Amino acid sequence: MNMKAASRATGLPAKTIRYYEEIDLVSPARGENGYRSFSENDLHKLAFLARSRSLGFSLEECRQLLSLYDDDARSSADVRELAVRHIADVDQKLNELKEIRRTLSTLVNACEGDHRPDCPIMDSLAGHEEIS
Repeated sequence: MNMKAASRATGLPAKTIRYYEEIDLVSPARGENGYRSFSENDLHKLAFLARSRSLGFSLEECRQLLSLYDDDARSSADVRELAVRHIADVDQKLNELKEIRRTLSTLVNACEGDHRPDCPIMDSLAGHEEIS
C-alpha cells in the first residue's frame, strides 16, 4: 500500500506518517522506485500510534507502548504501569488548567469591560499587577 492509501486507511496525514518513519516508529519497506510500501503490520502500528496519541501519550511513551505491543512475552503490569503514570500526568495537567482557569476568571471579573483603556487583564499579562 502506498503513502496516500496508508494515510486514508489510518486517518493520519502523510506528513505525520513520514515523521513517524523519520523517528523510527514505523519502517515501511521501499520498492525499487524508492516509494514506501506499507504492510498490514505497518497499518496496524500507524493506527495504534494514532489512538495512543489521541489519548495524549507522548512520542516516547508511544515508542514504549509499541515495544510492548511487539513483545509477545510482555507483562500486562508493564503496560498498566505506563498507563497509570500517564493518568498521573493527565491529572497534573488538569490541575494546571484549573489554576489557569481560576486566574483567568479572577482577571475577567476584575475587568470592567468598558471603553476605558485601563484593564487588569492587560496589567497582569504585562506583569504590572497581580490580581488574587
